[in-house]
Amino acid sequence: MRIVQRGHGAEGRDRVTLVPETVDDLWHLSHVLEPGDLVEGDTTRRIQRNDDQMRDTGGEREHLHVTLEVEDVEFARFANRLRVGGVIQHCSMEDQIGLHHTINVETHEELTIEKYLKPDQRDRIEEAAEATDAPDVAVVTVEEGEAYVHTVQQYGTDEYVSLTAPTGKGEYAQPRTTLFEELGSALQHVDAEAIIVAGPGFTKRDALDYLKEEYPDVAEKVATTVDTSAAGDRGVHEVLKRGAVEDVQDQTRIARESELIDELTERISTGEKATYGIEETAEAAEYGAVGTLLVVDDRLRTERQDEGDWERDANEIIETVEQKGGEVVVFSSEFAPGEQLSNLGGIAALLRYRIQ
Repeated sequence: MRIVQRGHGAEGRDRVTLVPETVDDLWHLSHVLEPGDLVEGDTTRRIQRNDDQMRDTGGEREHLHVTLEVEDVEFARFANRLRVGGVIQHCSMEDQIGLHHTINVETHEELTIEKYLKPDQRDRIEEAAEATDAPDVAVVTVEEGEAYVHTVQQYGTDEYVSLTAPTGKGEYAQPRTTLFEELGSALQHVDAEAIIVAGPGFTKRDALDYLKEEYPDVAEKVATTVDTSAAGDRGVHEVLKRGAVEDVQDQTRIARESELIDELTERISTGEKATYGIEETAEAAEYGAVGTLLVVDDRLRTERQDEGDWERDANEIIETVEQKGGEVVVFSSEFAPGEQLSNLGGIAALLRYRIQ
């Protein structure tokens, strides 16, 4: 994300003009924007004209510059855009003020946000700005007869392609090079600056040797190899947990989340210093016992919009933890650690000491 300008708007609100440069940036913005915020940008709108000399065609789309008071925000992940809906407060055509409108924000489009930024929201914008220059990473996991390619995003991992080519004996058996050839061909089309090759046994090494021979341009992007117990989603999780992605792309948050959720679940299972659930975590925060607060982004957004069922104020918990020297980590709901945390109520904490 590129930050163009910072300042303050009316009533001391933070005012930030920025340009989202990746889909990740749109995802970050979906967790920064809330109802009541002001969003300013260029858009198009179908406008009905009452002109006796023009046949009614149901309105024509015209370019406008608008400021919306936000009512709802939707990250359309597979459409690569962010939908921001609300009421027009200011507009280059005054007769549109007060009407509802939706801005479809796409990458490389300038946007101005005016709101009171909370500390975690400010941090999210800063992290997105710092991550702009980080390399895109692909994780290849391969075992006998199977290969998978996942791309690593800040909001999670996406499976780019899965390949199968039965080897060994039998009517449908194929040479191992058939699988490696399909893998090399697929990797030529992956938009990644670095590749991690992982999997059990020697198959990954054989696959890498084939890539070096037949697809040298792809092989040059391979940053490291990692031993895992399996291919596919499980193998990718092991790669993330072992910090291989961090070694290649320090800015990615997923590896840290995997490590934290594993530590949390281990502490819970052994009865060590950990808590989960809103009431228990809020109580720990009040005692100053929280070392690291873990909260899922979509649950945090829901609670801030007064649409959740927590009887405690999420903002107060976060502020209490930070005031008492604790760390706050907001998890992505799009990735496995965030899903695990959601199953624990959406909020948990690694404690400095037990409170009971």
